[in-house]
Amino acid sequence: MRNLPDHGLPLVQLKEQRRDLIVALQNRNGPVSGWELMQIAAVQQAISAFEDVIADLDAELEAAA
Repeated sequence: MRNLPDHGLPLVQLKEQRRDLIVALQNRNGPVSGWELMQIAAVQQAISAFEDVIADLDAELEAAA
């Protein structure tokens, strides 16, 4: 996989936040609340959106080159 620029978007931070949320759930007992699931889903949606934007920006850069 190529190492492409992140264009200044917080993709790495979002992935770390998602990981932290999931690890926190794995390290405890009890049911997962709807709020916790919504937090993870929201972060995942943001990650997907940023990845789409980055792919578009990279395609534009490659087309301009």
